[in-house]
Amino acid sequence: MVRWKLPALALGVVLVLTGCSTPAATPHTGLITVVASTNVYGSIASVIGGTRVNVTSLITDSSTDPHNFQGSARTQLSLSRADVVIENGGGYDPFVDTLLAGANNPGVKLLNVTTISGKTVTPDFNEHLWFDLNTMELLVAHLVSTYAALDPDHASYFESNAQPYIGHLASLSGWLAGIGQHFGHLGVVMTEPLPGYLIDEAGLTVISPPEFSQAIEAGTDVPPAVLKTTLQLITSKTAALVIYNTQTSGPQTDAVLAAAHDAGVPVLPVAEILPPGGEYLHWMDSTVNALRLALT
Repeated sequence: MVRWKLPALALGVVLVLTGCSTPAATPHTGLITVVASTNVYGSIASVIGGTRVNVTSLITDSSTDPHNFQGSARTQLSLSRADVVIENGGGYDPFVDTLLAGANNPGVKLLNVTTISGKTVTPDFNEHLWFDLNTMELLVAHLVSTYAALDPDHASYFESNAQPYIGHLASLSGWLAGIGQHFGHLGVVMTEPLPGYLIDEAGLTVISPPEFSQAIEAGTDVPPAVLKTTLQLITSKTAALVIYNTQTSGPQTDAVLAAAHDAGVPVLPVAEILPPGGEYLHWMDSTVNALRLALT
C-alpha cells in the first residue's frame, strides 16, 4: 500500500461577500424559504442557513433524471412561495426556469450555479458543477450574502456557518492535491463526464474517448470502434481506474464494468443525487476517499 502525507492546507479562506451583493430587503420575521432543484444544493443551503431557513429539495430520488423532470402543481406552489431558489443551470435542470416563469414570484432570489461559477457554457460543457469545489465555495458565499440580505439580524450567524464549510472544502482540495502528487500520472476511464471536475483537480487524465461518454450521457449507442478502443484501454490495464455513474445503465456500460472486473481494474461508482439522509460534505469526503483507495 502506498503511504503518503498530504500538504499543509491553507484553511484561512475568507468569504468576499461584497462581490455577490443582493438588493436590500425587509428583515424576515420567520424562516427564509429555500427551494433547491436537487438535494445536493438543498444540503448546502440547509447547512449554511441553519435554523433560519426552511429548505425543500425538488429532486431527492436517484432514479429521477433532472433533464426530464417536469414537476407538478405542488412543485410550482413551492416555487411561488420561495424566497430563494437554487438551480444548477447549464441545461441540467431546465424545469426550474419553466415552472418559475409561471409561479408569479417576481421577488424571488434565483441562484444559478452555472452563472455563479463564471464558466462558459459550450456544447461540451460539464454541467455537474457540484463536483467543482471552487464553484461550491462561490455558492456558499452567495448563500451567505443572499440570506443576510433577507435576514440581516442574523448575518453573522450565516457567516459563522459558512466558515467551517469553506475550510472543509479546502481540506478536500488538499486531499485531491495529494492524490495528484502520487497518482497524477495515471489514466482513468469514465463512462460519463459526471465527476470530471473532481478528476481534473486530482490531476488524473481521462483516457477514454470523449465520444464514449458523450454517447452514454445522451442515451445513444456508442460507435463500435469507440467501444472497442475503450474496452482495450481496460483489458490492457492502460486504465488504472474505471468510474461510472450508478444512476445510468446500458449494455455498453455493462460491457465496460465486466471488462474491468475481468481485468482486475478498480471501479469507482459515483452518483448525481445524495443518498437518503446524506449531507454534501460527507458525500464528497466518501467520494474523494474512495478515489484515493481505488488508486492505492
